[in-house]
Amino acid sequence: MRVLVTRPAHSATRTAQRLRDMGHEPLLLPLRQPLHDSAAALAALATTSGAVAVTSAEAIRVLSALGEKLRPHLARPLFGVGETTAEEARILGFRSVASSQGNGRNLADLVAAEKPGTLLYLAGTPRAETFEGRLRELGIHFSVAECYRMQPTVPDPAEIDAIFANGYPDAILFYSRQTTEDFFRLPEPQLALPKRSAIRLLCLSEAVAEVVPAALRKNVTISPMPDEKSLLSLL
Repeated sequence: MRVLVTRPAHSATRTAQRLRDMGHEPLLLPLRQPLHDSAAALAALATTSGAVAVTSAEAIRVLSALGEKLRPHLARPLFGVGETTAEEARILGFRSVASSQGNGRNLADLVAAEKPGTLLYLAGTPRAETFEGRLRELGIHFSVAECYRMQPTVPDPAEIDAIFANGYPDAILFYSRQTTEDFFRLPEPQLALPKRSAIRLLCLSEAVAEVVPAALRKNVTISPMPDEKSLLSLL
């Protein structure tokens, strides 16, 4: 099966290998790239104490650039969404890592159960405010440091032509609302996808699926859990 991956290049490379291991042919079309602000992360760590929360492994990659400056903070409890994020935090050296399945709301419930006291959320932008909203509902005090931005990238027309030259993919993987919106702004999908009744649009969550054009909703399947393992299980 030919599978188009729309996530950023760093993550897409790992996804591509997983797809090859499953016997599929990956096609990569990164539509966002992360811009890191490690100085903002370091300043936030230096002026806070207590637990740290992240809802994406991208925040862990920001921290990895701090090198020895991160060492004093590795004993702080870290809460993350998903085991992949948690594992990257452990590899980086965090000694007390807890992860939730599901989304930011589930992470907030985990934080509340652990009662960590103060909490620093290392966030990206743009982002859904599911985690922050649930923290407020639960009465948990927290601060936010925006330490990375997912910047749109404009694919070269030749890159798009190369992907679709041998026919349309059998499935497209969508991981975020932003990249899904980016994809459907491209001229080629706008013109051709409505005619491709068999193409499968696999979405990480309900929130992602909401921005698929109405004419294509019949092609959508939503992952049973918002993690890549569950998403790939739909193939």
